Amino acid sequence: MAKKIVYGLHDVPPFPILILAGAQHVLTLFGATTLVPLIFGPAMGMSQAQIAVFISCVYFGMGVATLIQTHPALGSGLPIVQGSSFSFIPSVMTIIGAYSASGPEVIMQYIGGGLIAGGILLSVIGYTGIIGYIRKIITPVVIGPVIMAIGFSLAPTAIQFNAANYWPVSLLVVALIFFFSLVSKNKYANIFAILSSIVLTYLLCLGLSKAGIFPEGHPAHISLANVEAAPWYRIDIIMPWGTPKFSLLAFGALLAGFFAVMIESVGDYHSVSYASGLDDPDEKTISRGIGAEGLNCALSGLFGSVGTTSYTENIGLIGLTGVASRWVVRVGAILLILMSFVTKFGALVATMPSPIIGGAYIALFGTIGALGIQVLMRADMGSQRNVLIVGFAFLMAMGLPGWVE
Repeated sequence: MAKKIVYGLHDVPPFPILILAGAQHVLTLFGATTLVPLIFGPAMGMSQAQIAVFISCVYFGMGVATLIQTHPALGSGLPIVQGSSFSFIPSVMTIIGAYSASGPEVIMQYIGGGLIAGGILLSVIGYTGIIGYIRKIITPVVIGPVIMAIGFSLAPTAIQFNAANYWPVSLLVVALIFFFSLVSKNKYANIFAILSSIVLTYLLCLGLSKAGIFPEGHPAHISLANVEAAPWYRIDIIMPWGTPKFSLLAFGALLAGFFAVMIESVGDYHSVSYASGLDDPDEKTISRGIGAEGLNCALSGLFGSVGTTSYTENIGLIGLTGVASRWVVRVGAILLILMSFVTKFGALVATMPSPIIGGAYIALFGTIGALGIQVLMRADMGSQRNVLIVGFAFLMAMGLPGWVE
């Protein structure tokens, strides 16, 4: 087990811890969450105001999706956060290229239509139990390498695109996380290791920016100008870009993303179960989880968002803190929904410098990869057959995403 469980799946922590631990989940995922609309928005030709709305749409879709996924009747019931998926990036970029002349709102309509159609298909695969047949071949020998690949393949995101922008700040975040998580004997310092590290480093960067030590253009510079200019709230929740449009091109382009979501999510369910001190998820849990993934993607199409999937960053957070309560994750989901209405929250979150994000990701993604190794330890690695399967699965899991892109 990654760390002694402080709060289990069904535990309800005291209210202050509940709120702060939920906020910690939000802070853990916001970097990747904000990055997705920041990739797609400019590619579509969105204005700054449209990108701000796009971010709010993503927050709302994630919050609703997480509430559904953590419900034991509708979803897996596991403490797993749903977030905007990187698996859809190649597919969405294909749609953007095909409809670039139509403008961002029309492009989002086609993306929404593709998500609705593909989400319904994935939901059927999950809720009818078809995924159970696939699960029979997914053992620790297969799951372990997949989880390892998920964590280790994210190294470029953590280092190349974030931490390497300004190493002193990134390494400070890593050092604080290690201190609060491993060195400190204080229970609350352990629980809020990520939150404390991010907030303290953010305040330091903000102070240095105000003092002129981190001038404009510096990787760790923080400016609150966009927060002041952002509107306070929005009310257009359903189909904010217009009525979804359906096309075979959009549906076909997104199928690869849905397949990746299905396989990755099965691995994530095992990973979060292990991090939470639970037994491996059974067939019904996985079926409901995949069904919820499809339902959530379809709803994302209606909410003007992008496809959602299980977030490995937050699994790493559970492994680091030992807080595995589904109620904590639900509070995080509610905070996301509230943030989606108050546009200034999204604008404030977007001011987080990339080196801070990179520092947090180094710790989180490394923990995810290590969880995969722990899962693999339950397999008989003295068997030549298992060694061959593990090597093949790890190589393909690491190499195929790059080939697809």
